[in-house]
Order: sequence, then C-alpha cells, then structure tokens
Amino acid sequence: MKTFFAFLRATLQSVRDLAPIIIVIGVFQLVVIEQPLPNWLGLLAGTAVIVVGLSFFIFGLEMGLFPLGESMAHAFVRKGSLIALLLYAFALGFGTTVAEPALIAVTAEAADAAAETGHIVESEEARSGYALGMRLTVALSVGLAIVLGVIRILKGWPIHLFIITGYALVVIMTAFAPDEIIGIAYDSGGVTTSTITVPMVTALGVGLASSIRGRNPMTDGFGLIAFASLTPIIFVLMYGMLI
Repeated sequence: MKTFFAFLRATLQSVRDLAPIIIVIGVFQLVVIEQPLPNWLGLLAGTAVIVVGLSFFIFGLEMGLFPLGESMAHAFVRKGSLIALLLYAFALGFGTTVAEPALIAVTAEAADAAAETGHIVESEEARSGYALGMRLTVALSVGLAIVLGVIRILKGWPIHLFIITGYALVVIMTAFAPDEIIGIAYDSGGVTTSTITVPMVTALGVGLASSIRGRNPMTDGFGLIAFASLTPIIFVLMYGMLI
C-alpha cells in the first residue's frame, strides 16, 4: 500500500509538471493558430503514455537510483580508497553519458549536418565514425569532470573558481574554434544533463558530501552537474579544432 501511494504521488507530480506544457500548446493551437488539434485521440493517448512513463521514471529514481548512488558514496568513504572512488566517479560519468539518449540524438544530427555540408564524406560509415567520436569525446569529458568534482568535494575547494576558469577557457577557445563546431559544442553541454546522468551524479555528490566530516550536502554536495555541462563544451571545441 505504501508503494502504491508513492507511485500515485509520482503520477500527480508528473501531471502537475506536464500541465503547463499542455496548456501552452493547447492555447496556441486553438487560440493563436485557430486550428483544431490533429488526431486528438492519438494526442490524448500519447500524453497518457508520457504521464505514466514519467511517473515510473520518477518513482524508480526515488526507489532505486538515488538510494543506490548515495549508499555507494557512503561505502567508498568508509572503505577509504581514493583510487577506487575516483575510478567509480569516472566510470559513472563516462557510462551514464555515453548511454544518454539526448547525446546520441544530437551527435547523430551533427553527423548528418556535417555530411550534408561536405565536412565529412557522404557515407554511413563516415557519419557513424563522426557521431561516435563526438559521443566518446563528450563521455570522456564528463567522466573527467566528475572526477574533478569529487576531488573538489574531498578538498573543500570553492566551486566558483572552477566555473569561472572553465567558462573563461570556453570563451577563449570559441574565438579559435571552427564556426561549424561551436553550436554543437555548446549544445553538447546541455544534453549531458538529462535523464540518465543527472540522478546518479547528483546522488553521488550528495552522498559523498554527507559522508565526510565538515562537508555540507547543500553547499558541497551539489555542483557536479555544472562540471558535467561545462567540460563537454571545452572538449568538443577541442575536438573540432583537432579533427
């Protein structure tokens, strides 16, 4: 019964979160464009599927991923192995990012655009290689970003110094990077902070900060996502300059 009510709460939260999007689309479709909704039965069915899927996703995060991430962070701190913790942080960042659906979609679109504009050979092999190279570049950057973020939490270093330095580097690299890679680089920073990466990385940061004496989960536990969205921009700009 407790599980049922938890899922019901997640469903109500999903409906509340989706309501503004549904209202905006409905108002513009019926009032501004002044056209009826096409295939409204299909739209209703699709919306219901989205609500159910999002509810299961939120419920799964609360039940599994968040507790798992925090418990693993506690376990690594109790074990006292810095190497194991950093290896886990890198593997977590790399693994969750390389499997990120949003990143797969963006790199595939980037490969198609590169082929259409003549930057790569017009072939399936060239597109796959270009997309895979960019995808691995972003995943590698996120893995290293999580490692850096974990070290920051352990040492208690202020996060704003890293962010300011990182974005200053982005501005400098943007001036020298090829024009066709700049937009992709900036978008790659956003797509890494999506459905798979964010829950696990956030749970790691909060669990780690709450396990270390003198660290505050609110002030020290968050910020890993900022690293995960900043470093891909740097690495993809570098990828475009080199490749």
